[in-house]
Amino acid sequence: MADAPKRTPLYDLHVELGGKMVDFAGWEMPVQYPMGIMGEHKQCREKAALFDVSHMGQVILKGENVAEKLETICPQAFTALKEGKARYSFFTNENGGIMDDLIVSNAGDHFFVVVNASMRHQDIPHMAKHLDGVEVTEIFDRALVAVQGPKAEDVVGALCPAARDMKFMETMLGDINGVECRISRLGYTGEDGYEISIPQDKAVEVTRAFLADENCEPAGLGARDSLRLEAGLCLYGNDIDNDTSPIEASLNWAIQKRRREEGGFPGADRVLRDIAEGTSRKLVGIKPEGRAPARQGVEVQSLEGESIGTVTSGGFGPTVGGPVALGYVATAQAEPGTKVNLMVRGKAQPAEIVSLPFVQQNYKR
Repeated sequence: MADAPKRTPLYDLHVELGGKMVDFAGWEMPVQYPMGIMGEHKQCREKAALFDVSHMGQVILKGENVAEKLETICPQAFTALKEGKARYSFFTNENGGIMDDLIVSNAGDHFFVVVNASMRHQDIPHMAKHLDGVEVTEIFDRALVAVQGPKAEDVVGALCPAARDMKFMETMLGDINGVECRISRLGYTGEDGYEISIPQDKAVEVTRAFLADENCEPAGLGARDSLRLEAGLCLYGNDIDNDTSPIEASLNWAIQKRRREEGGFPGADRVLRDIAEGTSRKLVGIKPEGRAPARQGVEVQSLEGESIGTVTSGGFGPTVGGPVALGYVATAQAEPGTKVNLMVRGKAQPAEIVSLPFVQQNYKR
């Protein structure tokens, strides 16, 4: 018998708020609330939405030269990461594929790392094995919530004024209703916002305080997915995986110049070759004509009927007002404006390759 799904510290609150609970990566999570996915999506784009992301792995790294040691398993430059700053990162494997993507923050006397829920069983042993002399501690006594949207600064700032002064990809300890929380200005919706790590026994109280704001409503996994898709943000396991090189996935920007020159991380040969010579396929935005969304696995064909790629994520984009998709296509056909066909249930549906993101990202720089 499979293990029963785990529950986050906010489980009872989700049920109370009418959350429709589903099993996601071994956790019981709300996929939507009575407002519905479309309403929650709009709420996040126009005001503020609160997401429970406590299922993600929160890890503390302590020891000598943590930054240098992390550079041996990630292609990012962590020795240059100043205290109070966060960085989007990923583990690469020996073949230059992406093992998982993560957020790494320099918290002063330690590094704070957040990994994907579905990959925590892999990522934490991976760090423990390769970060020699570093204490790798997964913390289970904290919730993690994301408050996202143009009003997020007002919602969080009303309870913690110092949060207003933070810029995108900054992190700090802040007081919310007398509770010390780690507040990071980041998220995965394309909107401004924060991720807040809260002691488990205060999670419901702090979350209720955010939701008491007239501009803030709870949102579930459904809206989280449509928001990140419109923002052109990759989902691990869909758009990036062990076989995908960061360069194919257009994540060159996440590899700092020094690391692109020096290498010294797993799979560097392939990654640096991909940077120098280009890749045979590329992650692109795809805009289907009409109203029918193209889901993961749908074949992309040239107008001549040649198979040139596959959709990796797809759905309806409420802000865009129509279907949107991410996928890999042959580099020769990856230019925005290229017309293609999507083979949906055996029928060719016209579509166009477009620039990412589908909606403008509104981070506070």
